[in-house]
Amino acid sequence: MKKLCFAVLLFMGVSVSFAQPSPDSLIEQKERIIKAETIVKIENLGPMINTEFAELRPTVSADGNLLFFICEDHPMNTKYKSVRNSQDIWYAERDSFGKWGEAMHLPYPLNTYHYNAVYWISPDNNRILIRNAFIDGDYVGNGVSMCQRLRNGNWSKPEMLKIKNYLKYDRGRQTGATMAHDGKTLLLYMTPETGGYNNDIYVSFLEGGDYWSEPKSLGKKINLPKFNELTPYLASDGETLYFSSDRPGGFGDNDIWMSKRLDSTWQKWSDPVNLGEPINTPDWDAFFTLDAGGEYAYLTTNVGEYGESDIVRVKLLEKEKPDPIVMVTGNVYNAKTQQPIGASLVYETLPDGAAAGNALSNAYDGSFKIVLPYDKNYSIRATADKFFAQSENLNLDSLVKAGHKEIHKDLYLVPIEIGQVVRLNNVFFDFDKWDLRAESHLELDRVVKLLAENPAIVIEMSAHTDSRGSDDYNFKLSDSRARSVMEYILSKGIDPSRITSKGYGETKPVVANDTDENRQLNRRVEFTILKN
Repeated sequence: MKKLCFAVLLFMGVSVSFAQPSPDSLIEQKERIIKAETIVKIENLGPMINTEFAELRPTVSADGNLLFFICEDHPMNTKYKSVRNSQDIWYAERDSFGKWGEAMHLPYPLNTYHYNAVYWISPDNNRILIRNAFIDGDYVGNGVSMCQRLRNGNWSKPEMLKIKNYLKYDRGRQTGATMAHDGKTLLLYMTPETGGYNNDIYVSFLEGGDYWSEPKSLGKKINLPKFNELTPYLASDGETLYFSSDRPGGFGDNDIWMSKRLDSTWQKWSDPVNLGEPINTPDWDAFFTLDAGGEYAYLTTNVGEYGESDIVRVKLLEKEKPDPIVMVTGNVYNAKTQQPIGASLVYETLPDGAAAGNALSNAYDGSFKIVLPYDKNYSIRATADKFFAQSENLNLDSLVKAGHKEIHKDLYLVPIEIGQVVRLNNVFFDFDKWDLRAESHLELDRVVKLLAENPAIVIEMSAHTDSRGSDDYNFKLSDSRARSVMEYILSKGIDPSRITSKGYGETKPVVANDTDENRQLNRRVEFTILKN
């Protein structure tokens, strides 16, 4: 088909070069080009992944290079030749040339004598959500559990998510889950009807630790009475939902549908739209997942080249894609030793300080990935015991939505030791002013928390300028800014004997004042630990 389309277009180009076409022929040519551009091609992932057995439930990483899936009744599976069919987790990795390596079977504790599946991969590839509830790796029943990647590259024993009143909703014959890339929003499909098949989709929110709120239905537009809604997938934009349903208007059995979340209640959605052929067929269509860029969808087809069912991918049309996002990559380092650190990451919106999500950095090299929607400003930081985080500011509301974008941002943790200097990147003043802007409070409240939890710590708060302006002006401006920060901290109840302030003007640059970027680095607020 590719060669045929190319030949047709080449022939059309040659015709234009030799003769002036009629208006009718121009219209026909345009129609043929539009049709060629909207052909959706199904791409089989090939024999390194697909076998003579049934491959099901693909789950792909944000970068599209790591794939988990179920292989059914494979001889290497944990309960091969058991009374019921066996479903184990397999995985494959894609190289820099876009080729998939040979699929590998995961060992215990991820594969057990029960049905096994991976429901979600965190954007940093450091956490996976798996089927069933486990405590310290021991199976305890229905539910979902989380595993973390260890320093040696293996996975930790799964630990169940403690979802309030979970068993009130999970009484049917099917169940499953996924998670938003923020790591704090869980989507589940279950039915409270004992032995039933008609599922509804629910949302649950992280309340702290491993504790999650009671599931709440996504509302009447998503969950139609007497129909089966299941296998939800929330795109990286946090708003576009893809799910499977046997509702009216489909091609036969369950089809993949798309809807947009309209507000923060998780009850209001746009009218679901059927994704059409070839994604949907007269057969049962489900298990739809995307990479973070929203470019390719991965799914299972019964029209397989290799076995009972194969995993394929399809390039989505623009109308089927979620909104573009920004992928932030980086590494977490010890600011003193420059060694990588495995740490927890927290990111919040500014200026309100609302929690936007969480992540982990890899324990081996400190690497992390998070995905963020456009149109907001964020503060991002790493956290680890006995360290204070230097947070970073990401102004995404100033970026044009030009599609999928990647930003590299390293994060540093400063050990809480005498002499250590901590830069406060999210303290803001208006030009030529020293009054704190509201979005600074989130950053300074962390300093208040540090002092409150460590009563022996004494700090000096300092402010610095670039080289523009007179020495006297820069000293006065920096001194006023340092004092303004100190006064905010004192207003929170910190003893005045534990903090001093000083402005250094332009006398302590960290880089040369030769570019706008360097001058911005020199304009800073920081504190030094004097006693601990």
